[in-house]
Amino acid sequence: MNAPDCPNRALLRRLFDAAVASAQPEICVPAHLPRIEELPGMGRGRVIVIGAGKASAAMAQALEAHYADWPGRLEGLVVTRYGYGAPCTRIEIVEAAHPVPDEAGLRAAQRMLQLVQGLNPHDLVIALISGGGSALLPLPLPGLTLADKQVVNRALLQSGATITEMNTVRRHLSAIKGGRLAAACHPARVVTLMMSDVPGDHAIDIASGPTVPDPSTCQDALELIDRYRLNLPEPLNTAVRDILVSGRGESVKPGDPRLARAEARLIAAPQQALEAAASVALATGLPAFILGDSLEGEARDVGRVLGGMALQVAQRGQPFPTPCVLLSGGETTVTVRGDGRGGRNVECLLSLAIATAGHSRIWGLAADTDGVDGLEETAGATFGPDTLARAWSRGLKPADSLARNDGHGFFEALGEAVFTGPTRTNVNDFRAVLIR
Repeated sequence: MNAPDCPNRALLRRLFDAAVASAQPEICVPAHLPRIEELPGMGRGRVIVIGAGKASAAMAQALEAHYADWPGRLEGLVVTRYGYGAPCTRIEIVEAAHPVPDEAGLRAAQRMLQLVQGLNPHDLVIALISGGGSALLPLPLPGLTLADKQVVNRALLQSGATITEMNTVRRHLSAIKGGRLAAACHPARVVTLMMSDVPGDHAIDIASGPTVPDPSTCQDALELIDRYRLNLPEPLNTAVRDILVSGRGESVKPGDPRLARAEARLIAAPQQALEAAASVALATGLPAFILGDSLEGEARDVGRVLGGMALQVAQRGQPFPTPCVLLSGGETTVTVRGDGRGGRNVECLLSLAIATAGHSRIWGLAADTDGVDGLEETAGATFGPDTLARAWSRGLKPADSLARNDGHGFFEALGEAVFTGPTRTNVNDFRAVLIR
């Protein structure tokens, strides 16, 4: 049974599409690239392009187009998620697995470090970094294997840790993250273009910061492993703890001279995506209110809070007059305890739908701008006043689906899943609640 054809659901999808479109690399990249006159002179140096993330291939494509008439030496290697590639002629595009890394990502990370060996001060390295890069550059420190990284990654994804906390652990078990990639480029100049998919837009958290200094420590990572009781099997648990306790996993710190010629430029962020959606809403005559671009917490808790706000607006016209749209972004977490497939957007939305209890004037959408919610090839979902009733008519119990972490199964059964295919961008999650 598919969701009824509804202009309100269609409007929500238009808002989401506008958010995704605003963060397309072809729009965001050119203005932030080094000017032609900044590029190495003929015969003196070269431009090396490296990068990782779900948007990195499209970023490389935009870079090539921008420098199409530059006759100098330009080459590079970028790794992106399977299905997120883009045709390039001077930059090699490699596709690998996300969110659980694979051998293709490992080989790409090894080759990337080799590519930047032996550079000189005349060389320019342009790093194209976006969300998803952590899993796509899975080069472990000596003493760990790719299989070990996969186990740690799965444990982190199911732990309930925030993205900042997960990346803190990842950086201190990596041979390429936490500033190590930029340090390997020394003494070349390094310019990093970053598309943020993390709350707060902190550079060190975008793809675990391979080209920026890291103020966190091995001790921080160890405390997080203990806090979330990561159930790592032996001998992996001992190996991880040895790396952290000994300090062998320490990352590149602020002030390190190897990063003296490295700079980072933020070119796209969740806030601008929300503003793009707000503009579309306003053009239809609907006021849009941005609640924040960095809402964090358990997905079901965030959904419950947003549902309570929506009811307050719908029933009392406070603190916002109706009709209106409430927009928010950020990265929630899901602590998987049931047998469902997880997915923070669908979990948040199911909780929101339950909280609004089928109110006749409330619709919602939650989706990831990268087109992938959790481990599923589904961006997210929508709901409306009829969603819960249609679920009950099919024998689905909304609260049971939420308890089982089965938001994907719930919304797919009702025909309310949102599919985009590869968006080739990533500026975090997008949530819109429409109140008529």
